[in-house]
Amino acid sequence: MPFYRCRLPHLYAPGAAVFVTWRLEDSLPAHRHFDAGSMTSIESFQTLDGLLDETRTGARFLAIPAIADAVTKSIQHCAVEMNRYELHAFSVMPNHVHLLITPHDSLPRILKSLKGFTARRANALLARPGKTFWLAESFDHLIRDRWEFEAIRRYIEENPVRALLVRRAEDYPWSSAHASLKAGQV
Repeated sequence: MPFYRCRLPHLYAPGAAVFVTWRLEDSLPAHRHFDAGSMTSIESFQTLDGLLDETRTGARFLAIPAIADAVTKSIQHCAVEMNRYELHAFSVMPNHVHLLITPHDSLPRILKSLKGFTARRANALLARPGKTFWLAESFDHLIRDRWEFEAIRRYIEENPVRALLVRRAEDYPWSSAHASLKAGQV
């Protein structure tokens, strides 16, 4: 079972689904201090995700439709055209991204490629080439069973509703809930 550690530990199992979240550099305003000190990794994730959902300042480049579209298309392209992973759920929020995938390649390699490509594309759209776009590290969680898989899939697809961006998950255009609805209408 591959393992590596940055600030957070990262553990992977071949063929297992994984929940991944990463955020924009400077997505939490300077006055919003986040101290994960005595929290478990799940508590830390939930607290940070709540802060990201409620903040209306800090970097929010993913709220720009052209950038959210580019990230969404890249996520789907990596799954369908490149077969880098099986895509189960995603949500591109204004300042962070959630994915539920089963990787067909090393997760660090997938994320480096996906984050690198989308950062260059977004920075080109923003006319700020070479600037840091994504925070280097991401949160990942190995899925342990079917119940957890379904709970996380719902968590990802309902994130825009919890963040008060839409009333119904399928109304959020940069998510698998919307993509599933659209696919069903074709």
